[in-house]
Formats: sequence, structure tokens, C-alpha cells
Amino acid sequence: MPTISQFFGIVIQMFWREHSPPHFHAMYAEHEALIDIRTLEVIGGSLPRRALALTIEWAVEHREELMEDWNLCQSKQHPKRIKPLE
Repeated sequence: MPTISQFFGIVIQMFWREHSPPHFHAMYAEHEALIDIRTLEVIGGSLPRRALALTIEWAVEHREELMEDWNLCQSKQHPKRIKPLE
């Protein structure tokens, strides 16, 4: 489960051999949400409101890189690190 970014206590990971739709995992403390890269909707789990807002803000800025990482993971390659939210 490679970590592709970290910011403000939020850890973003992407897993190999994942199911569609293209998504990433965002973890904050004991919370975890799966977020669809294409729509930026939560498709599983949940995050506190502020953590979710920061995650979505980050994902909007890096959607193209997230799709590239998704494609790398589908090919069983390591995803690239993505710049954190500042």
C-alpha cells in the first residue's frame, strides 16, 4: 500500500490490484475514505469534514497525476509521489 502523499495528518495511498472505479484511499487518524478520482465523490468510508475538504482540494489540484498513478498501479508498478497540499 504505497503512500503517494501526506499533508496535515492526512495520508493518501493507492493500492495495487484495486477494483474500479479509479480511486485512492485517504486516511486521517482512525478514519478512512475511498475517493473516486474522476468525480471526487466518497465511494466508501468517511473522513471528518475538514479533512475531507483538504483532501478534495488536494485532489482537484492533482487529478491528472492521480490518474497516472492509478494506471501505474493497475500495471503493478510503483505509483509516483505527489506534492502535498501546502
